[in-house]
Amino acid sequence: MRVGVVKEIKPDEYRVALTPAGARELGQRGHEVLVESGAGTGSSFTDDDYARVGATMASVDDVWETADLLLKVKEPIASEYDRLREGQVLFTYLHLAADEPLTRALVESGTTAIAYETVETDDRELPLLAPMSEVAGRLSAQAGAYFLEKPVGGRGLLLGGVAGVPPGKVVVIGGGMVGYNAAVIALGLGAHVRILDRSVARLRYLEEILSGRVELVMSSALEIEHSVLGADLVIGAVLIPGARAPKLVTAEMIREMKEGSVVCDVSIDQGGCFETARPTTHSDPVYVVDGVTHYCVSNMPGAVPVTSTFALTNVTLPYVEAIAEDGVAEAIGRDPTLARGVNAMDGKLTYEAVAEAHGLEYSPLDELRPLEPV
Repeated sequence: MRVGVVKEIKPDEYRVALTPAGARELGQRGHEVLVESGAGTGSSFTDDDYARVGATMASVDDVWETADLLLKVKEPIASEYDRLREGQVLFTYLHLAADEPLTRALVESGTTAIAYETVETDDRELPLLAPMSEVAGRLSAQAGAYFLEKPVGGRGLLLGGVAGVPPGKVVVIGGGMVGYNAAVIALGLGAHVRILDRSVARLRYLEEILSGRVELVMSSALEIEHSVLGADLVIGAVLIPGARAPKLVTAEMIREMKEGSVVCDVSIDQGGCFETARPTTHSDPVYVVDGVTHYCVSNMPGAVPVTSTFALTNVTLPYVEAIAEDGVAEAIGRDPTLARGVNAMDGKLTYEAVAEAHGLEYSPLDELRPLEPV
């Protein structure tokens, strides 16, 4: 199969979907790998690095037009919609519940679109989202600590405090992969950390692995309000796979927060869990609403592309190999985990939460393809 890798053109996105090591693995299996010239530069990979392992360097037009399987990191942006075509498999992060124009473009093109973030195991793990959730969670605490500094508009608070001065208060809404990693870094900085989650089982697990060093609270509207109003930094780490994030922090709560406090919405790719949140970029990462700094960068792991690109290829490569070896129909037929990642196929929406988000027709995948070995 011909596997294509294109350069990311979303603002401030420096990751690439495949490392040279991944390209070599595919080449050794007999697949042709086309890489757009310059695609790896942001992650410190040169064209020569890819060429040395057998990949063919090509123009952006050649990669989009000839690749059977197209690998990206972020969703296609508007200028790429016309490149989508029937017969091609697109494998990338999509976050369609928050992006109706892209959803419609994928349906109209007939592209088979597989979203990293909805590839889901039988026990509800998200193996292709997990590494980027780790990165984003850790970055959220770092960013929050920085934007609490006075020269950049914050309260002038050191999260860890010093002897005789209490630490700052960090509230993490959601105790999943993002929330856990945000808490780990906040704890490392010396902050007082509270995590809210709706799963008692998850809270018990967090209590065990964090050794009782954080406050663990059952989430409710009242508890969120109480926690947010007393916080210096609030990190939104809520995820409903494939669906829009619920608005858990209202504009009224934001108005009543401390002047110069910071909120970081890691859920912004899925619409955000703060009512006042809107996507920002690494070039212009924050804005202020009612005296509260909002950090809502929609591709946070793109800030550390060397780490992120390796972490991403580590988990995506086995699925890329399966599609390249067997073709998409057989690959999803054999692997229910991969099948759950299919959001669009044959001009139909095959992920129910996305269809519901935009009021569009939903077509179960098993009506289009047999979900068993073929």
